[in-house]
Amino acid sequence: MALTWTGCSSPEEAVITDTTAPPVEAVQARRGGLPLSERLSGTIRADNQVVLYPEITGRIAEVFAEDGDTVKTGEPLVRVNDDQVREQVRQSEAGHRISAARLRQAQARLAEAEAQARRSAELNARNLVSDLEYETLAAQRESAAADVELAEAELEQAAAGLAERRDLLSKAIVRAPVNGIVGSRRAEVGMQASPAAPLFTLGDLSNLHVRVNLTDAMIGYIEVGQSANLIVEDFLGDTEPLAGRVARISPFLNEVTRSTEAEITITASDSRLRPGMFLPVDILYGESQQATLVPTSALFTDPNTGREGVFVLTGEPLDPAAVQQRPDALSAPRDVEFRPISVIARGAQEVAVAEVNATDWIVTLGQDLLSANARTQARARPVTWSHVMELQGLNREDLLLEVLEATGRDS
Repeated sequence: MALTWTGCSSPEEAVITDTTAPPVEAVQARRGGLPLSERLSGTIRADNQVVLYPEITGRIAEVFAEDGDTVKTGEPLVRVNDDQVREQVRQSEAGHRISAARLRQAQARLAEAEAQARRSAELNARNLVSDLEYETLAAQRESAAADVELAEAELEQAAAGLAERRDLLSKAIVRAPVNGIVGSRRAEVGMQASPAAPLFTLGDLSNLHVRVNLTDAMIGYIEVGQSANLIVEDFLGDTEPLAGRVARISPFLNEVTRSTEAEITITASDSRLRPGMFLPVDILYGESQQATLVPTSALFTDPNTGREGVFVLTGEPLDPAAVQQRPDALSAPRDVEFRPISVIARGAQEVAVAEVNATDWIVTLGQDLLSANARTQARARPVTWSHVMELQGLNREDLLLEVLEATGRDS
C-alpha cells in the first residue's frame, strides 16, 4: 500500500487527513544469517608491559626517567643509594685478598713438606734415617696438603661472597628490562625504595592487546584466530568498532572462577587506546542458520503477558519508493498487530527470529504509543535499515532529540 495523500498535486503539498493513529517508523524484515558474537569486557595492555620494583632497600638517590620517556633495554631509570653496599663490597674484596694470601702460604708450606718428604724417602731407602722420622715427614706433607684444600675452599667462599656483593651493588641501579615507554612513575628522590613498592610501569605502546576472561563453556566455541570487534567510545560518546583477532587462549582454568584468560591483538591502531582502559569486546565465532532478521530496536516486551515480540503492519505492504519522494511522510492508518516471536540468535544490532516473514514490515520506533492505548492502527513512515542502525547507535539523549524533531515535523 503506497503512502496516502489528499488534496495534493505533489508530495511537497501532501496533507495527511487522519491523525488519530500514532506515528511510527517501520522497516521491512529481511532474510539472512546472523553473525554469532559473544560480548565480553576487556582490559587493554601494552606488549611487554611490566611493573618495575627495586631489588634492594634504600633511599632513592637519582631518577633518570619521566612519564612518557621512551627507553631502550638496559637504560638506567633509578639509582638507589649504594654507600652501604659499596662498603660491603670493599670488605669482601679485602677478605678475598686475605684468602688468596692464605692459599699461597699453604701452597708454599705444602711444597716445603713435599721436598722434605722426598729427601726423607731417599735417605730411608739407604737406611740413613729412621722409619719414625720418615713417617713424621710424610704426615706433615699430608697436613700441608689438607691446609691447601682448606685455603682453596676459603678462597672460593670469599669469591662467591664478593660476587654476591658486586651483584647487589649492580642492582642499586634499576634498568629498563625491555624497550618501551615509561609510565606510572612513583619514584622520587629521597623516598625509601623497597622490593614491595613499584617504581614504574613500562610497556610498548606501539603494540597493544586486550585481555578478556572466558568461561569454561565459552572455550567450546571460541578459538584462536577468530575475529573480534573492540567497541571504542570517543569524547562525544559515539562508538565505533576496531578490528581484532583472538591470538592466544590460556589452557589452564582458574580453580575458583572456572575461567581462563584470552588475548586479543588489535589489528588497527587508534590514538584513543591506552593501557588500563576498559572496553567491550565482541568475539565473532560463527553464523546462525538462515532466518528472518529484524533490528534489535523492533523487539518489545508485552507488559501484560511478558512475551517478547514485534509489532507487524498487516495488509498490503508499504511502498519503500515513497521515502525517496518525501522521507518525512506518513502512510494512511494501517492495521498493526503484536506478534510474539522466538529468538533464534541475537547479534549486536540484529536478531534472527521465527514467526515473522522476510516481507513483513516491522515497527522499530513508537511501540510504546501502540501498547499504551492498545492501538490497532498506526501511521507508518517507511525507513531503511541504515537509518535504523544509525538510530540504534545513538545514545538515549540523541535518540530523544531525534524523536522530538520528527514529531515536530509531523505536527
